[in-house]
Amino acid sequence: MSNAIIMHQTGGPEVLQWQPFDPGPPQTGEAIVRHDAVGLNFIDVYHRTGLYPIGDLPAIPGMEGAGRVEAVGPGVSEVAEGDRVAYAGLPPGAYAERRRIPAHRLVKLPDAIPAPQAAAMMLQGMTARYLLKGCTAVRAGHTILLHAAAGGVGLIASQWARHLGATVIGTVGTKAKAELAKAHGCDHTILYGEENFVDRVRELTGGRGVDVVYDSVGQATFLSSLDCLRPMGMMVSFGQASGPVAPIDPGLLAAKGSLFLTRPSLMAYTAARSDLLAHAEDLFDVVLKGAVTVDIRQTYPLAQAAKAHRDLEARKTTGSSVFVID
Repeated sequence: MSNAIIMHQTGGPEVLQWQPFDPGPPQTGEAIVRHDAVGLNFIDVYHRTGLYPIGDLPAIPGMEGAGRVEAVGPGVSEVAEGDRVAYAGLPPGAYAERRRIPAHRLVKLPDAIPAPQAAAMMLQGMTARYLLKGCTAVRAGHTILLHAAAGGVGLIASQWARHLGATVIGTVGTKAKAELAKAHGCDHTILYGEENFVDRVRELTGGRGVDVVYDSVGQATFLSSLDCLRPMGMMVSFGQASGPVAPIDPGLLAAKGSLFLTRPSLMAYTAARSDLLAHAEDLFDVVLKGAVTVDIRQTYPLAQAAKAHRDLEARKTTGSSVFVID
């Protein structure tokens, strides 16, 4: 019998219980994956608290993992038993030693990418891909503002944006995080606790503003982020670590310079298998080239998921975090 983190109710980290779990045999179109590593992401916190409904309870959280296909059900052509695979996105269920998953959500993992690295990068890396290539096409000559630049998505996106030729401005909470962000592609860093980031962005851009703001912080930064944009710039709100953004009058976007606003999700950008494969292949390409390195800075046994969530919510983590499975 394998084990999993099972939540019988929403709430604090204490609802994450390590319990025996048998996923059962694969059904039509499904595969059984035995995980070697599982990713930790802020969306897991949203599922745990109920901010984003996870579905019927009890449920197993987790959106990202890597391992080997242990078995496949009828009608599966995307993968075969023994394949090294990785995935990110719906349906939840990654916090398990073994799980069932629709086979069309799996991508084959290149031999040169270890499972922990894959589990640390699939969700965050494919998020960076749709941010930089889907929401708007970042290219040489662009200047972007990236909040939480020392986080998992931030470190990948800043490297990738630099690779594309953009100038990257990142906000961080501490001097140590500023150094980390600079080492991973940020041209400029702003300590939001010590500086007014709007004023500093205007100074760095000669008063013009940035082409794109990528904001995963939400409530605390949203309105000020709009003030960092050039006319007809793009505001990408893709998270809410500080709380949900309050409703706004669309007229505000006109008043601040005919701005564009999008609230994207990885699930929408990778819903079609062809799009999923394109995101994964682009990510594998920049990683294998060395243009993007995946910085795993915290590892936890899967049984300690509650501790990992506490660390994540307390902003004690930087870069990527993974659960390793023996």
